[in-house]
Order: sequence, then C-alpha cells, then structure tokens
Amino acid sequence: MVLLLCWASFTMTSVDRSTWGPAAFAVGDTLGVSLAGLGVFATAYYAGYVISNAGGGMLTDRLGARGVLSGSLFVAGVGMVAFGSSPSAGAGIVLQGLIGLFAGADYAAGIKLVATWFPGRERGTAVGVFMTATSLGTVIANVVVPRLIERHDWQVSYRLFGGASMALAVVCALLLRDGTAGAERVAGPDPRPLLADRDLLLLGLAGFGALWGTYGFITWSNTLMIKGSGVDPVTAGTVVVMFAVVAVLCKPLVGLATDLLGKGRRRPAIAVLLYFVVVLLVFGQLSTPVEFLVVAPFLGLGAYLYSPLLVAMVPDLSGTRLAGTAAGAANALWQLGSVTVPVVIGAVFQATGSFGAAFAALAAGPLAGAILLCFVRERDQAP
Repeated sequence: MVLLLCWASFTMTSVDRSTWGPAAFAVGDTLGVSLAGLGVFATAYYAGYVISNAGGGMLTDRLGARGVLSGSLFVAGVGMVAFGSSPSAGAGIVLQGLIGLFAGADYAAGIKLVATWFPGRERGTAVGVFMTATSLGTVIANVVVPRLIERHDWQVSYRLFGGASMALAVVCALLLRDGTAGAERVAGPDPRPLLADRDLLLLGLAGFGALWGTYGFITWSNTLMIKGSGVDPVTAGTVVVMFAVVAVLCKPLVGLATDLLGKGRRRPAIAVLLYFVVVLLVFGQLSTPVEFLVVAPFLGLGAYLYSPLLVAMVPDLSGTRLAGTAAGAANALWQLGSVTVPVVIGAVFQATGSFGAAFAALAAGPLAGAILLCFVRERDQAP
C-alpha cells in the first residue's frame, strides 16, 4: 500500500510536469510567447522543483514523509488549476515556478518511505516500480493533452490534472503511514556531511547530465518535431508516448536484475547512459513520423533505465536515517540539468534552426554523466 500510494503520487506530479511538453505550443500561441521564450516556463518550473527537492528532503526527515508528500501534492494541484487560468505570460511563469516549488517535495518523501519499508537487497526492485512514475506520467500527458487541446483547449488539461492531484493528496493523507524507522524524526537534519561525501557529489553531477538529456527531450521534443520536421501535434505526442511507455515495463526489471545479481548498480548505469548518447544522436538525424515512431522506444530505454539505478544508489551511500535529506539533495542537483536545458536547447534551435544540433546538445549531458559515474565508489547496500 505504501509503495502504491508513493508511486501514484509521484505519477501525478510527473503528469503535471509532463503536461508542459505537449501544451507548450498552444500556450505560446495563446499568451503570445516566442519559441525561445517557451523554455523560460519550463525553467521556472524546474527552478522551483530544485528548491523543493533540497528543502523537502530535510522537511521529510524532520516532519515525516506522510505529511510532506500529501501536502506538497495538494498545493501543486492548486497551482496547476491556477495555471489553467493564467491571464498573461508573466503570471504563467510565476505559477509554473510555484507548481515546481511544491511538486518536488513528494520525490524525497517517496524515497524515504521506500527506503524505510524495503531493505537494501529489495530496494532496487521497489525503486524500479516507484520510478516508473516519471515515464508513465509522460505517457499519460502525451496521450491526453493533445486530444484535449484538439477538442477543447490547453487550459482544460491543467485544470483536470490539478484537480486529480488534489484528490489523490487527500487519499495519501488518510492512508499513508510512516514505517517504524521512518517515524524517527531528525531534529534539524544537517546536510553538510552528505554534501562533503565525494561519491554522493559525483553521483549528483552524473544525474545532472543524465536528466539534461531526459527532460530536455521531454520539454522540447514535441515542439522540435512540430517546428523542425513539420509533424502534427497528435503524432508528436504519440512519438513521446512510444518513447516513455517502454520504460514503464523495463524500470522494475532493471531494478530486479541488479538486486538478484548483487554486482552493484554503477556499471549498468554507465552502460545505459552511453547507449542514451548514441540513440539521441541517431534521433537527431531523423525527419519523418515513421522514423520517429520506430526509434522512439529505443530512445526511451536510454532516457529512463538509468534512473532506478541512480536513485537506489543514494540510500545505499547515505543510509536510511538521512535518506530523505540525501534523496532531496541529490535530486536537487540532478534537476539543475532540467532547469538549464530548456533555455539552452531553445537557444540552440533558434540560433541554428537545426534539429540535429539540438539533439547533439542534448547528448552532451548523458555523456558527461557516464564519465563522472566512472569515478563513483559503490558501498555495501544499506540494510
């Protein structure tokens, strides 16, 4: 039940986050925003998301995961509904920042609950299930949002998902329970020992590069296919669905495989990131809808399969007592890649007009991540 509710909550905030990709083009038309300016909305969201991850992790260890998860999800839902009534671009940017500011805290709370309820040798599988939320959220948003825009407008999708987030938050508040270890409160958790940990820092920087590629694709792929290759919005959404759906099936499997083998998670993560680099470069050379649809599932494997491996490494390195603080701090650093990449890729595409150049810039992130992971020293999995 705990894993199900954590997964459902993270799925909902992932849907909220992924709604921007298929909605961006329509939002730009409504609010009069240029192509490069659309990246500012995503950057505002991820800036708030980074702050809430860092602060939310410490709040989780101090106040308990249940309250932080349900509270953050509810307020993020309120922000989604409000964004659906944005009167101007400036107001929309502010609301995106506020949504991100509350949406990010549920990640650290979810990881704290998973680390508390599942021992080290089972944690990879549980984290693999939990992390399907990010890809499933992308699938749901790209199936639903383009069709809602066709039949209604982009505002309806934000109001719908915002209302669903608030309803789920109430369910989580009523049913979630902190475990015995998770019930221990850490008065004023001190993140400084974690920040001084060489391996956690390298892991954070590696995740920065990895998420640069993943969320750069999620944020810009719809618009790049529409503007750069003349693909219609529904087809572009279908490509992103194909990109994400394979990860829903494969994330738990990669977590289970590493648990059973017991050989560590660093080397498989390096292999996935290098594969991700290659497929991003290939995708950047494509031009037709059929080509995009064929390659998208292979790209999705590279864009998502590293995530349960990196996430499971965090409590292995930090231990469960400060798992919330460590997860929040690590994800805050990872999400800085998501903060910077929307503006950078928008500027690259606007300056060059090249679909391939934009994807080459995306590929630089996971390449750097793979190199940095080579220097991380794994430790015995925490009990």
